[in-house]
Amino acid sequence: MTLKDLQPQAIWKNFELLNAVPRPSKKEERVIQFMIDFGKNLGFETERDLIGNVLIKKPATAGMENRQTVVLQSHLDMVHQKNNDTDFDFDTQGIQMYVDGDWVRAKGTTLGADNGLGVATIMAVLESTNMPHPAIEALFTIDEETGMTGALKLKRNWLKGTILLNLDTEDDDEIGIGCAGGIDISATRNYPMIPVPQGYSGLQILIKGLNGGHSGVDIHLGLGNANKILARLLQDVASKVPFGLVSIDGGSLRNAIPREAKAEVVCKVEDVDKLQQEVQILGDLIKLDYKTIDPGLVISTTVFAAPERMLTSEDQSTLLTALRVAQNGVYRMSPDIEGLVETSNNLARVLLFEGKLMVHCLTRSSVESSRDDLANVLRAAFEIADCDVVFSGGYPGWKPNTNSDILRVLVQLYKRLNNGEEAKVAAIHAGLECGILGERNPGMDMVSFGPTIKGAHSPDERASISSVQKYWTFFKEVLSNIPSK
Repeated sequence: MTLKDLQPQAIWKNFELLNAVPRPSKKEERVIQFMIDFGKNLGFETERDLIGNVLIKKPATAGMENRQTVVLQSHLDMVHQKNNDTDFDFDTQGIQMYVDGDWVRAKGTTLGADNGLGVATIMAVLESTNMPHPAIEALFTIDEETGMTGALKLKRNWLKGTILLNLDTEDDDEIGIGCAGGIDISATRNYPMIPVPQGYSGLQILIKGLNGGHSGVDIHLGLGNANKILARLLQDVASKVPFGLVSIDGGSLRNAIPREAKAEVVCKVEDVDKLQQEVQILGDLIKLDYKTIDPGLVISTTVFAAPERMLTSEDQSTLLTALRVAQNGVYRMSPDIEGLVETSNNLARVLLFEGKLMVHCLTRSSVESSRDDLANVLRAAFEIADCDVVFSGGYPGWKPNTNSDILRVLVQLYKRLNNGEEAKVAAIHAGLECGILGERNPGMDMVSFGPTIKGAHSPDERASISSVQKYWTFFKEVLSNIPSK
């Protein structure tokens, strides 16, 4: 079975077209042009703002002219992650998809269902000829995954709609009414390197096989963070066998829980076997800690010729201490909403190369004061290693509105379409553009929903076929029941 055989064809056909276009965050020019061409070929008013967001306007169908104008919104970019052994170039290749039972997956890479299925849904509405709907403003934003730049720099007074349907929620029984805000934290330092003594050998220590995942939606699951595991391993092994730290390369994007990390160290030739043994002993203990949640964890070593330079023992010690104590995972649960993570951090990227250190974190919170508290905790941790720490890219959360008119419509429709089952109305710990768009368009009534997607931001990302069918039926009903002006 291929995607062409799947129902609803209106979504899967457009998803396949979209996924043929490379669309990494901050490199969206090709997919922006793709969307502009799509709107213009349909004969609709199509605009692009200065930052690259695309707006396509479609008039109401007959009999729906008196309904409120609806903004349908999804983001064009996708997270690019691949397995270490997958040969794939995200800048030039389209996503290679296949059907696996009830799931659509990609071959060794992220699928792009986040938020490609939302984009494909909007495309299906725009090209439909028999679907009742009010006047539509189809808003396709850019760079959601690495800074929400599109939403933050959206053209002023561009949107006229009074209702916004964001299609970026990843459980088909959930209606989103709130989300966390976030802030990027970066720590940098240039370390002086010293010569590696004669009689030393190099050893690479590799962490791989972790599940990874979305640093907001999945942060409460206790998934292994490759950077934290590597820091633990290096610091504990250093107390048993002396070594010099040469480099670290772990993680990738701020919003992806790191799946892989590696370090290069040097030690005396006569200590190589002992160092490898200590890595294996501690590695086995760590694998036991994660055997339930991350059973694929692999910790391995490879001997190589010693490089020329390494960190001083003092700098090595303070850096590993900073990485060890830096908060990762849940910092505080919400005291007001049961089960909701209030504040968290993802130690996303650690790169030490030729003495230059770069650490990237993404701190999320639905409470600004708690976000700032954790940001300052992280600042203190990295200042242990004399790093320069910068806060940037902050964006607001989305405060829940339980009295929303469009929320009541969705709740009633969901119950009617699902044999009396109640939808889960919830705020989520992930970042959605609704907080920014709501701040820019005061009074806009907003909800978020979507089909079931698992493993977002990792190569295990997959979309449920049956869930897309359920979501499409729900979505069409919502459009035909938009309240009057």
